[in-house]
Amino acid sequence: MDTVEKIVEDFASDIAMSPFSSGTRLRDMIRAIRACKTAAEERAVVRRECAAIRTAISENEPELRHRNMAKLMFIHMLGYPTHFAQMECLKLIAAAGYPEKRVGYLGLMLLLDERQEVLMLVTNSLKQDLNHPNQFIVGLALCALGNICSAEMARDLSPEVERLMRSREVNTKKKAALCSIRIVRKVPDLAENFMALAASLLKEKHHGVLISAIQLCTELCKASKDALEYLRKNCIEGLVRILRDVSNSSYAPEYDVSGIADPFLHIRVLKLMRILGQGDADCSEYMNDILAQVATKTESNKNAGNAILYECVQTIMGIEATSGLRVLAINILGRFLSNRDNNIRYVALNMLMRAIAVDVLAVQRHRTTILECVKDADASIRKRALELVFLLVNDTNVEPLTKELIDYLSIADPDFKGDLTAKICSIVEKFSQEKLWYLDQMIKVLSLAGNHVKDDVCHALIVVLSNASELQGYSVRSLYKALQAYGKQGSLVRVAVWCIGEYGEMLVNNVGMLDGEEPVTVTESGAVDAVEIALNCHSADATTGAMCLVALLKLSSRFPSTSERVKQIVARNKENVVLELQQRSIEFSSIIQRHQSIRSSLLERMPVLDEASYLVKRATATQATISADKLAPTVAPGGLKLPNGVAKPTSAPLADLLDLSSDGAPASTTTSTTTSNGFLQDLLGIGGVSTATTGVPSIASTDILMDLLSIGSSPSQNGTPGQAESKPVHAVPEAIDLLGSLSSTTSVSAETKPTHLVSQDMDLLDGLSSSTSVSGLEKTVHPSITAFQSATLKITFDFKRQPGNPRETTIHATFTNLTSSTYTDFIFQAAVPKFIQLKLDPASGNTVPANGNGSVTQGLNVTNNQQGQKPLAMRIRMSYKVNGEDRLEQGQVSNFPSGL
Repeated sequence: MDTVEKIVEDFASDIAMSPFSSGTRLRDMIRAIRACKTAAEERAVVRRECAAIRTAISENEPELRHRNMAKLMFIHMLGYPTHFAQMECLKLIAAAGYPEKRVGYLGLMLLLDERQEVLMLVTNSLKQDLNHPNQFIVGLALCALGNICSAEMARDLSPEVERLMRSREVNTKKKAALCSIRIVRKVPDLAENFMALAASLLKEKHHGVLISAIQLCTELCKASKDALEYLRKNCIEGLVRILRDVSNSSYAPEYDVSGIADPFLHIRVLKLMRILGQGDADCSEYMNDILAQVATKTESNKNAGNAILYECVQTIMGIEATSGLRVLAINILGRFLSNRDNNIRYVALNMLMRAIAVDVLAVQRHRTTILECVKDADASIRKRALELVFLLVNDTNVEPLTKELIDYLSIADPDFKGDLTAKICSIVEKFSQEKLWYLDQMIKVLSLAGNHVKDDVCHALIVVLSNASELQGYSVRSLYKALQAYGKQGSLVRVAVWCIGEYGEMLVNNVGMLDGEEPVTVTESGAVDAVEIALNCHSADATTGAMCLVALLKLSSRFPSTSERVKQIVARNKENVVLELQQRSIEFSSIIQRHQSIRSSLLERMPVLDEASYLVKRATATQATISADKLAPTVAPGGLKLPNGVAKPTSAPLADLLDLSSDGAPASTTTSTTTSNGFLQDLLGIGGVSTATTGVPSIASTDILMDLLSIGSSPSQNGTPGQAESKPVHAVPEAIDLLGSLSSTTSVSAETKPTHLVSQDMDLLDGLSSSTSVSGLEKTVHPSITAFQSATLKITFDFKRQPGNPRETTIHATFTNLTSSTYTDFIFQAAVPKFIQLKLDPASGNTVPANGNGSVTQGLNVTNNQQGQKPLAMRIRMSYKVNGEDRLEQGQVSNFPSGL
């Protein structure tokens, strides 16, 4: 009766309490918070509740302490500060009863972490509870220690944890093993204390203890090599026994998951086996039989079984397994590819990509299934399967695989066509044995997905065409037919009009017919019609339009009967809104009307492009671009410099065949050598030159121009060969408009004896009168500096001022390795302020020899737009690998010579 009266009195007192007093029950506070309609109301409720809790803490009300702590934990989960109640956790932990300790330890794990200074005060309470006779209180202390243990606490309490691992209580041993994992992570030096204990726990029968022990063994292997060797000697037999017992065990309801006995224990054992067997032939041999048993007997119709099989495959691939066992593992992955679950197929594709390095022939057997995955509805599976197919291609299967991919290209989703096209082009370029097959496949790709083909692929195709003289007729006819059928594909149009412009007479006259090729009937007017249609359909694209105009101009020379019609087509673009097309139209009209005498020489067929040098240049640019994507830092727009001279692509036309100068560009803008410009220079036969409107063109540029025009030679060209070699001649600067009626007086500086050019020869196209004088000025010499030096690397800068432009300086950087280890994958990066322009040339290599036995060099072109007002400043970063390990060094160069 007294108990009933006490309950009624407590209930009445609860009703009489304020809704926000410290005695409010947790459920009432949660109900009040959830009833709030706005964030402001919620903050008000939390604020009042926290104030009531502070009052209770100051009044030291022990009977409400556990309730207040429960409410504080809920408030903490809502994101509000609760640091004022940290000491309350310690008071609850120090209490004698289990309920108070439970709430106290829960608050300790939730409200505190190892960085809190308050945590030092709880070490003594933890030690006492670890020695408590009540196993549940011991379990609370172990859980708290396993969650918030610091390095100091680990050293102080590890003896207690070791003792508890020998306890007779199953739960205590399990929690002690899990707690020891945290101790080993915090203090790896203590790993040796737990090696024997971990090995002894593997003899237990309880699955919870076994999983905890296996987790501890895994952590010990990661923390210490000595522990790894110890466990290899003492645990392999036990792990094999555990795996065999759990695989062959009968039905056990407490461990059964979808008809499979404890898949979690399966997976933990397999992971530990993979760590122990990696690089150890003896351990791997001991595991082979049990791994084969698991791989063959585990059912694959349940998700738990698939998880075990996947982990088994990873273990087989990770250890020194026999070839037959690896084939079995790859066959399991092949079965995964036929599964309906997208996740299973995705992990199978991932694993097969890694398996290629181990046994490519076994993976090749599943090539048909992998190709089907390329056509999957799931985008992630398509991409992963495409990457795997790319790795499977070799010289023997390239043709059937390419055919399958091209056939799928016609029905592929537009979002996937870009990736698919890039892979097909890479495969064709890499594995093509014959140029005819290469051309056929590339024309098919251009026809089906020309809008997704990248510019550098088109450039490579044009380079191959210019070198394959026996296939030029076949190519132009094939491209003409493709253009008639697929005229909306941009890249196809560009390549086709270029070929029609260059080899139009081969198209009309059916020159170079191959065996079995059907002749194509095309008239001169028909060739012009094809280019005109392309120009009208792609007038919005400046690049395609420019190439069409060039092709028309060349056809007017190839087919004189169409000259008047070409003139009319070109004249239509004189008022084009695209400035590039308008300028070309005006200049080309001038060529057709006024310069009949030089038109045939000017519009001759392009010289054969150097295929080898182009491929090397393209490969270097691609490799540097990949490195830039991985390593380039994010800096201000004015200071972004990609490593090893890879410049940001410009918006200039890709095949500006006649625009030899950079007219119209701002004087302060420097055009870097990019892939597109490099291709243009290849077409013109000009070496890689970085030009500005105020710069001086190279000798090679002028000589090629003179050869193309067949007019006007320099005095040295008319002299003896010996004189030509000893006295290089500098021709007219790029600022002179070759087609306009400008009058220019230009001064060109040279190191050698000045040589005057014949002024009459400069009137190339429009009666241009030019008085060109050359004056000799010596270049300013600056001393070399050590830009950066550490214990491992030394960088020196040599300087050379550019004549005629005091703001521009060429820096020759030399990188020297001061250590005894070779640096690989060396990449140099630089960033400068916005008032400085920087261009990095490609480095001479990416391997820096050890002990200074050789060096890597790289050129930098710096333009200080505030020269004389602000000095040069530069931040540099060098990344490289030493024995496979990534290294990074950085610094600032502030000792540039004055005047730069």
